[in-house]
Amino acid sequence: MHAHYANELVGYLEAVDVEGMRILWSNVAPHMPLHDDAGMVVAIHMARTETKAVRFASRAYSHAWLMERGYPSLLPDELKPKAQRLYPVVASGVGIAVRSKYEEVRFAVEGAMRDAVLEAEAHGRLTDAPFVKARMSEARTYAVKKLFGR
Repeated sequence: MHAHYANELVGYLEAVDVEGMRILWSNVAPHMPLHDDAGMVVAIHMARTETKAVRFASRAYSHAWLMERGYPSLLPDELKPKAQRLYPVVASGVGIAVRSKYEEVRFAVEGAMRDAVLEAEAHGRLTDAPFVKARMSEARTYAVKKLFGR
């Protein structure tokens, strides 16, 4: 790649400049297809993790961005622990507790509550604690009514 294009590339990668990358790519490889905007953002983040000329903080951010969305990161293994200290992964969790002397009741109520949590996760609301709590409570109430007719 010509030095002029290499400098432009690093600038566009640092800025996550989709339009700049699109223009650069069409000049460097006019025979290759272009990604849509979403695909270009993923490609930029992947390139940022691999390119040594990009500042480490940018590479670490892109690594976290890709991991969070389920895309592969090209950051070398030896740099991943440092990147994860800079941008730690936030983990969400939900506890489910059901108390009953009857195993069938515990199983049914816990299953209903677990389904409510999975539904909240599927809708991207797992970190919305009041929403998840309300859905779990509704599911518990429904399961108990279904079991005991109350």
